[in-house]
Order: sequence, then C-alpha cells, then structure tokens
Amino acid sequence: MSLMLRLLAITLLLSSLAEANASDKKVESFLKNVFTRNPNISSIKVKVTNSAPLKQYKGWSVYFVELDAMLKKEEREVKQKMIWFSNGSTITKELFDINSGKDIRDFVSLAFKDEYYSKENLIYGNANAKHKVVIFSDPLCPFCRNFVPGAIEYMKKAPRKFAVYYYHFPLPALHPAAVELVKAAVALELKGRKNVVLDLYKVKVDPREKSKEKILEAFNKAMNSNIKESDLLSKAVKEHIKHDLEVADSVMINGTPTIFFDGIVDKTKKKYKEAK
Repeated sequence: MSLMLRLLAITLLLSSLAEANASDKKVESFLKNVFTRNPNISSIKVKVTNSAPLKQYKGWSVYFVELDAMLKKEEREVKQKMIWFSNGSTITKELFDINSGKDIRDFVSLAFKDEYYSKENLIYGNANAKHKVVIFSDPLCPFCRNFVPGAIEYMKKAPRKFAVYYYHFPLPALHPAAVELVKAAVALELKGRKNVVLDLYKVKVDPREKSKEKILEAFNKAMNSNIKESDLLSKAVKEHIKHDLEVADSVMINGTPTIFFDGIVDKTKKKYKEAK
C-alpha cells in the first residue's frame, strides 16, 4: 500500500454521491472532503485529470485523479495519481467483474498523448511511420528481458511501418542495479553509440547489486565501453532519465513492460505483430 493510501486510510471505498450523475467537479469535491478529515494533512488539492465511461459496464465511469497533499508533521508535499470509479450514486476505488473476477483497474489507462513522443526516445523507425509503438521497460525485469529485445528486433526491420519509442522505467525497489544501468545506457548514447537499448538487455549483473563500480564493470564488459561514474552525473543524463520518468508518471505506468500501440495501452503486447 502506498504512502498516500496509508495516510488516507479513512477513505471509504463505497460512499454516496448526492447527484445522479457524478461529474468531475463533484468527484473532486467529494474526495477532497473525505481526505481533509485526515488529521495528518494540513491541505490537499484534488483534481480529476481525465474521465471516461466504462462501455462494458452501463452507468459506470472511470476517473483519473491527482492528489497533492501537504503533511503536517513531516512538513513535506506528497503527490499521487489514483483511479476511481463511479456510477453516479456510488464511488469506489476497486471495481471487479463479478463473472470473471478481473480487476477493472487492469483494463483502464490514459492515452499516450502526441506531446509525449520525443525524438530522443525514438530508437528505431521513422517518426512518420504508420504505427507508433511505445515501450516502458526495466532492463533487469525478467519478463522485459524475454519480451523487449525480440519485439524491438521484429519492428526495427520495418522502419516505415513502425516508429519505436523507448522510455527507461527502472524499478529500484525490485532491481536497484537497473537505476545505474539505464544512466550508463543514456551516457553511452550521448557519446554517439547506436543500438544501446538492445545491447542493454545483454548486461549480466545481479538485479539487487548496489555497487556502482560492479554495475559499471558489467555494463562496460557487455558494451565494450568505458563509461565512468562521472558520466552518470552529467546534466544531460539526468534530464533524459527525468523526462522518461515524468512521461511514465503522466500515463500512470506502474509495471514493466508496458506497451502503447498508436497511443493506446496494449495489454496483449501483440498488436505490433498483428499490424498490417
């Protein structure tokens, strides 16, 4: 459970809304009133950034919510994005399909906006290609290592068909070594090396490794390069990683690999093979 959810433990998963149709403003107002009851919060801003009806579930809509809270004791700001559902008379943070048992949160996502596509993230293909494919990945994620290289190799052969955009999304809690690895990859790219992303998946290092020296040793061995710790501290490297993480946050990425096909999240991760 996230820090914000622990702090806002008083939130009711099921609560009544006054009106028959829950508008963005009413959802914001309701959530703000609930969250402000927490004595640990001095102030909070609640904003619905996007909302849409759930076509499969008549009367229900999904709301993407941003919370910006100021904590009293710690005197610090906490920001978090959340998903809520409402049918106009009820609001809930969890919604399950009673027949399949599936969590509806796994089937809703924000669109990948045009402004998120960056030339710095285009690793293969033409920006004007028929299809845009976005990959968020951690190079030490086991599933990523089995999926990402093959998918990229497949799409790079058709540059007019696919524009492949890659965004670094290391998972420090699971694979701390990935944080330094992606910095090293960006540093090497900035030096003019090509195909760094594909080769990144060949680096052999313990995902739990925290020694920068050992991580760079493994990276340089796999890449036949000479990236130093000082290279990881450059402004350009920091800005690139920051940009990738900000884009990930904007579309609420929380796992890897996450694939977007033509702006829509692809849960199957197979649409690129079905593209004509």
